[in-house]
Amino acid sequence: MNLAPAFRCQVLVVGSGPGGADLARRLARAQVEVLLVDRLPDLSQAAFSSAALPLAAIERLELPAQVVASRWSQWQLLGPGEQRRGWASDRPLGVVLEFGALRQWLADEARGWGADLLLGATAQGCQPVAAGMCTRLRLPGGGRTEVISDWVVDATGQERGLIGDPAPGRDPLVEGLGVEWLIELPPERWQPWADRLSFCLGSDWVPQGYGWVFPMQPGQLKVGVCRLMDPASPQPALGPLLARLISRLGLGDHRVLDRHGGLIRSTIGRRESHRRGRLMALGDAVSTANLLGGEGIRHAMTSSQVLAPLLAEALRHPTRADHLMDLYPKRLRRALGWRWGLSGRLARRTWLGLRNSQADRRLDGLLRGLERKNRAEDLSALLFDYRFERYGLRALPDLLGWR
Repeated sequence: MNLAPAFRCQVLVVGSGPGGADLARRLARAQVEVLLVDRLPDLSQAAFSSAALPLAAIERLELPAQVVASRWSQWQLLGPGEQRRGWASDRPLGVVLEFGALRQWLADEARGWGADLLLGATAQGCQPVAAGMCTRLRLPGGGRTEVISDWVVDATGQERGLIGDPAPGRDPLVEGLGVEWLIELPPERWQPWADRLSFCLGSDWVPQGYGWVFPMQPGQLKVGVCRLMDPASPQPALGPLLARLISRLGLGDHRVLDRHGGLIRSTIGRRESHRRGRLMALGDAVSTANLLGGEGIRHAMTSSQVLAPLLAEALRHPTRADHLMDLYPKRLRRALGWRWGLSGRLARRTWLGLRNSQADRRLDGLLRGLERKNRAEDLSALLFDYRFERYGLRALPDLLGWR
């Protein structure tokens, strides 16, 4: 096997998703020598995420207007059955990001601060060596090379390409599968879906899952379905479910601009290893994708916010590296908050159980309780911040499956 001359850097980040690219940006800004690697040849085409965020996250994550496709100020919940519920605010509550633009902007920012970017390259494994870590890369065209670095960061998402899956145990990986279409419509048919996040709930819409409609730029919608995987029962293919949902919503006769899908795999307790020697992991590789709403972007970027200063400090003070890296999972748990595990339990209970009329009636009862909260801001606090206490403390045992 012929190897090209090795790269040398302080930190190799494998995976230029939101978490990995944001980590590279933050490290480069701290004057760390970073190489950011991704297997995709063109980051701007990677549009496989709906990317709805609350407005406060835009400022916290330092994101510019150019990555925003639309803003929204309303929630709309359809189902179970033909039920329709809505909450509206007189001010914007959040945004839908243009995911490909977000990835490209983060990578460009990292390069602007001095990071190197290598696209079309796949990491095939890493191991400790005397000089730090040696990572093998397959290059575009089939060539091979090696990267020698002080640290390696696995930002390959749910694939966990370097860190590997957590060992089987009491906190297994829970899997969810989703598919989404970007469709183009005339303005008069797009308008009823503008300025709102819409979700379709109930077993007659998507058994053991849910559907959604998110507005993009004028004339474009992202429409998708996802569900948790249940090995105990047969589940229909998602493609026909999505086509049926689109027809039922009156969005037929559209032009499909893009089709994409993906897998989410997260543990509920998030107790898997975040480190193996000088190999660190972040984002979906340590289960930061939240199962309740299939939300991953802002949580992955939260992990980069936590890890970046620790890595930079470890490079400045190598004798303290082990202590600093031991702080990473603790600080990440604190950043995600104590409600994280509760939201995971609620997701598993709600989506896996949503497969018959009895479950629909229970869901309808919970949604009637939400209707008594007549502020859209309260719904945002529940669904984005997992503030279940706003639903009512007396209802928490039912929500979380304690009775």
